[in-house]
Amino acid sequence: MKNFFKNIGPGTLIAAAFIGPGTVTVCTIAGVTHGFTLLWAMLLSIFATIVLQEMAARLGLVYGKGLAETVKNEIRSPLLKWFAIGLILAAILIGNAAYEAGNISGGVLGLQTVFGDSSIGLGGMTINILPIIIGFIASVLLYIGNYKVIERALVSLVILMSLSFVCTAIMTKPDMFAVLKGLFIPKIPEAGWLTIIGLVGTTVVPYNLFLHASLVKEKWNGKEDLALARKDLYISIALGGLVSIAIMISAAAIQSGEVQNASDLAKGLEPLFGKLAKYFLSLGLFAAGITSAITAPLAAAYVAKECFGWQSGLKTVKFRSVWAFILLLGVILASTGIKPIEIIKFAQVANGLLLPIIAGFLLWVMNRKSVLGNYTNSKIQNLLGILIVLTTVILGAKSLIKVLF
Repeated sequence: MKNFFKNIGPGTLIAAAFIGPGTVTVCTIAGVTHGFTLLWAMLLSIFATIVLQEMAARLGLVYGKGLAETVKNEIRSPLLKWFAIGLILAAILIGNAAYEAGNISGGVLGLQTVFGDSSIGLGGMTINILPIIIGFIASVLLYIGNYKVIERALVSLVILMSLSFVCTAIMTKPDMFAVLKGLFIPKIPEAGWLTIIGLVGTTVVPYNLFLHASLVKEKWNGKEDLALARKDLYISIALGGLVSIAIMISAAAIQSGEVQNASDLAKGLEPLFGKLAKYFLSLGLFAAGITSAITAPLAAAYVAKECFGWQSGLKTVKFRSVWAFILLLGVILASTGIKPIEIIKFAQVANGLLLPIIAGFLLWVMNRKSVLGNYTNSKIQNLLGILIVLTTVILGAKSLIKVLF
């Protein structure tokens, strides 16, 4: 068992990053609202994740640098260089702040089932204190830096919740013809655009592209281990995608037409856990929320470190100030009285809209001979990458049009 955990690579962490409160929420909403109709969008998202994360892993192993640092090194014009860095920082800071608010709100959803409404009136405003508590716990763990044991315990709960959804999906005995039709025949319901971009945003997480390129360098030695990195990635993302699909299938069996809280989300697990479902899901949501509340600010701090070329360690004022800023933004957004479900949905849509920017930079870098030599993208990889970027741009534009007009 020790060897099993020792051989687990960054792919598992990338998969764990998208099996969070956002995934549970958005996939449940998709299943409740549209049944099996949008399963194809999740399948497309899983495929896109594998294609883009493979590029990020290849960059990290062959070139030995992260995505942000590579972009900075490869742009010669000082004006264009700082514009690109500004764009990357803006995308990551906005995306991670929204994602952090969604993570904290997921933890709040879980706690509210146990503790009820914890809002207090302050100067004519209603403030929920649960996000502040979660933010405080995350900040202490980040500051100390020794959160591995707690994180492992919480990740174990998330894994247990994920397995529960897979078992539930089987127990609901879905119509397999309808499931296959939903997976392989794309159909877009009239009110489904925002849900589709949410499914993309909860799976193809932009900050994971930065994180993966950095993590593979620490796990493996270099390009000679590329095959191991790919194997780790393919298996991990495929299993993570299976869980997401299982959540949608489980949710399709829910009779209620609207999802407002953790109790509504938990209805997807009632075939397996009965009346205890809401407490089990609450524990899982809290675990998923707080683990993600630690990793999202940390990822933003790593990106800032690369962009500004900081050589300092992880416990310095500069590094800590970045994750503290992201964490504070997340707490503020999650404490404003907006329904947690709405914050989580917004976070996934924001991620989906920001994805083309980050993926565009990744594609450009992956075609630089000065960076990758003989390991640049093949024509097929470029074609797939361009199709993914174009698809996310079209989905994002459609979603914005729906919202604005």
